[in-house]
Amino acid sequence: MRHLVIDTASEALSIALFSDGTLVGHVHEIAGRGHAEKLIPAVATLPDGGLADEIWVDSGPGSFTGIRVGLAAARALAFAWGSALNSYSSLTLLAAMARADGADGKTLSIALTGGHGELFWQEFDRAALTPLAPAASLPIGQLAEHAMSPVLYGTGAEALVCARGSGEARLLYPDARMALLIPHDQMQPGADARYGRGADATLPPAKAAAAVPTPSESD
Repeated sequence: MRHLVIDTASEALSIALFSDGTLVGHVHEIAGRGHAEKLIPAVATLPDGGLADEIWVDSGPGSFTGIRVGLAAARALAFAWGSALNSYSSLTLLAAMARADGADGKTLSIALTGGHGELFWQEFDRAALTPLAPAASLPIGQLAEHAMSPVLYGTGAEALVCARGSGEARLLYPDARMALLIPHDQMQPGADARYGRGADATLPPAKAAAAVPTPSESD
């Protein structure tokens, strides 16, 4: 069984290919911008052009553009290859990464850079990796008044620590290589976006379909 993981919901462009649970190829770079131009070529560099039985994609929250790019590519690849398609939350992946990083305590506090001066925020039970409350998008100043965890994880952790004047920030970008750490019950069938707040634009058609490498093209 092969799994292709696509994660473009943050500044990172991260993809990974697993074969029976073993990592066989990956690309992980802090791209910032340009995910739309880089994603499909990156997939093509993986063994067999990334061909997989199942595709996992980060459906957000995070960058609206990055989420749309990842979902469009995942849908197009799943259609072209006849692959199963599932999605996960960027915040859940970061929580799994934080736990693997040796996070202490009963609660994992995740802050991810959002738009318009806001952060996406969610806390998880460390043992079960289940969310303690729905994800929220809040202004940094407002969140600083309520987020009291001594250690924060994610791309927005440093900004939040600076805003409240205390605590420890541990920078983590969503990394596709760590996706197997996500509990199975946290996966969702299909690929519906989790923007975390009202989207500025609607999801465009999967124009990437024409650029998707078929198995014969990737040989």
